[in-house]
Amino acid sequence: MDSRVERTASGAIVEPQMNAMVLDRFGGVDELSPRRMPLPEVGDDDVLIRVEFAGVGSWDAVEREGHYDGAFGVASTFPYVLGWDAAGRVAAVGRDVTRFDVGDRVYAASMPVPRGGFYAEYGVVEAEFVARVPDRMPTEQAGPMAWDALTALSGLDLLGLRPGQTLMVFGASGGIGHMAVQLARHSGIRVLAVASGDDGVALARRLGADHAVDGRRDDVLAAASAFAPDGLDAALVTVGGETAERSLGAIKSSGRIAWPNGVLPVPVTPPSATLSHYDGDRSRTATDRLNAIIEASSFEVHVARTFPFERVKDAHRALNDHYVGKLALKVG
Repeated sequence: MDSRVERTASGAIVEPQMNAMVLDRFGGVDELSPRRMPLPEVGDDDVLIRVEFAGVGSWDAVEREGHYDGAFGVASTFPYVLGWDAAGRVAAVGRDVTRFDVGDRVYAASMPVPRGGFYAEYGVVEAEFVARVPDRMPTEQAGPMAWDALTALSGLDLLGLRPGQTLMVFGASGGIGHMAVQLARHSGIRVLAVASGDDGVALARRLGADHAVDGRRDDVLAAASAFAPDGLDAALVTVGGETAERSLGAIKSSGRIAWPNGVLPVPVTPPSATLSHYDGDRSRTATDRLNAIIEASSFEVHVARTFPFERVKDAHRALNDHYVGKLALKVG
């Protein structure tokens, strides 16, 4: 932990402070504001991370507007600090933590409630949900990776496909989607990527999709029929809506569909294939598996734009623009 202390005008020592971007109430982009606030308390099983890069996700905007208020069984309190993913250096560890040392390069998947998120210079997370950044991965990529990569991995686990079977990744140029394409190809699964825009199609192809189409322009059902004439074995859907729902008709009735919780809107008409809603696993077991894949492959996190910390409002505005991959904040 930063050993510097702060003093009042009278010379009294006060608790260490950090810079954060906070909400004093839920609402629009302009509710985000800079604030000095105390460092999070470090419990026996915790890791304190000095944040270098944090992820900015579409769910951050939903949370900023108050739509998650009370959703996790915990009352919202202000000032409220957003931020679910981050990477940086270990600043301190609790007395029961033995896997990490001060200075280790780590990433984490956390939740802003009840202890605050990663739009801050420091974030505290239970050690179970912290992992070392693989040597070959830049910290900038690790910062916005955790939740999307782990959600993609959990979805593929749920589908249980064998090498050579066919998978449609719908939303393949988004955060979860472009990571799912890579994880699936690493397992030998044949991937039909449904992306957004020419840049999204190009990204999906570069990352290993066997075939990629633009979901806004191309006939997805025709592409799926050509890719798997007897029907696709499975789908991982990361973007909801009419096109996604219609595209599920390409999945054979004996197939499976993985649909992460929070992807909206959900289908109005149930598809013939089995559809399962799920959450990403952020346990140590899951991050160990993810790290092994990263070390053994060319896996990357495509970061479309990285914003300086003081431009967090611009990062949130950019969530409404077209981009592929992820957005990130450079915090430290």
